[in-house]
Amino acid sequence: MHSIKHYFKLAFVIILGCGSGVLYAQNPQTIDACINTGRGAFIEQNYAKAETIFEYCLKMDPKNEEVALSLAGIYMTQDKLEAAEKYFNNALAVMPRTSPYWSYTYSMLGDIAYKRNQPLKALEMYNKSLEYNAANVNSLVGRGLVLEYDGDVNKAAESYQSASAVEPLNFIARNRLISLEPEYMTDDQILLALKQRYAVAPEVTELTDEQRELFTKIHQAEQRRGVDYLKNRRVRSNEEQVVTINKNTSFARDMLTLSGYNTLEKSVAQDAVNTFQQVGVPLQDVFELRDLTGVKIFTKESTLTENGFFAYISALKGQKLYLLPKEEIPPTSAVRKKIKQTIANLKKNDYIEITASELKKIETETRCSRRTLQTKLGLVIVPMTKKTGRYFVFAGKEENSLKTGAYYYTMLERSKKNPRVRIPQNDRIENYRAWSPSLCADNGMLVFE
Repeated sequence: MHSIKHYFKLAFVIILGCGSGVLYAQNPQTIDACINTGRGAFIEQNYAKAETIFEYCLKMDPKNEEVALSLAGIYMTQDKLEAAEKYFNNALAVMPRTSPYWSYTYSMLGDIAYKRNQPLKALEMYNKSLEYNAANVNSLVGRGLVLEYDGDVNKAAESYQSASAVEPLNFIARNRLISLEPEYMTDDQILLALKQRYAVAPEVTELTDEQRELFTKIHQAEQRRGVDYLKNRRVRSNEEQVVTINKNTSFARDMLTLSGYNTLEKSVAQDAVNTFQQVGVPLQDVFELRDLTGVKIFTKESTLTENGFFAYISALKGQKLYLLPKEEIPPTSAVRKKIKQTIANLKKNDYIEITASELKKIETETRCSRRTLQTKLGLVIVPMTKKTGRYFVFAGKEENSLKTGAYYYTMLERSKKNPRVRIPQNDRIENYRAWSPSLCADNGMLVFE
């Protein structure tokens, strides 16, 4: 789930910060004095002392909601979720109907569930919080994050918009809204955004599919800090590449113009070419590089595809997410998982793995085709790519069976290098060898059946 900078500490400071003064009495005689003393320890970030003081306060007044919430907040600040949850629930149990802390408490329980990666429970707690206070920004942002994680982008955007309406400068809500723009904005809003970026003419009134795709690409480039990239590179005048809306306000935002986007694409592609060369790819092969699915990572215009961009970024980190022109496409994770299970089953059923060179020797000695070896003589080939595989032969206890033929010849070959290797007894194969120098004829089929 998305990371989140929660507001529980701020809310807790508000709870602990109220009061006319901070008392540091060694043994406070009243509950108010005790709470004020605990507040002072918390403000000094002496959490152990604050915890001790509020535990003392709790003995003085076990049903005091502020004490329970203060203890919960102390534990929440230290990320001690189990203890924090306990005291938030204790606060709910003693909280009067008129308490102003219902929304806050449920919001904090939502944060706890969120931190535990329990989205359904988190959503339930945030919704309860909003029943008590529809303007609880922490709950609005938290609900938005859960909904976004669940794929409900439109409702997530609504939640972020509500949070921004209450707290216009909320950093999380504002940034999440910006990041989701291509997914929730209307055609008219996208058209306006393109006009702001000088990507379409002012008189255009209908958004086309191509323009929608263009907006998505420009927006994605902005999210990847393309504006900062261009400013640092200073390829052209920044005024041609970047436009700023809401200048001289807290809502100022730099965006790529169409010219800036095109310049960015070319500049990043050139950096990618240099990077691939630096990691050892010959220049003549750079534009023939493919992603791990076999698709070229450079377009016809010599810019990077989406997968090409990630291959480039990975190369900067020393990772290889590209294929050279003659490299084979590797299996997917699902295929790798299936291969792993297949190999485990083979080994469980008395197959042993042999090398490619050993298979070649078997083919030479027997003159059998691979098809014959597979159908008659116990060879199994597990494909890894279109051109490569791993090889297994049946080594089970089926004496005098043709199914152990490939294994017989494997051990026969191994015994030439290591006399201690035991050649399995197989009268049937040995009789065939006595009649013919090989098991198969020139056509690769068995001489005897």
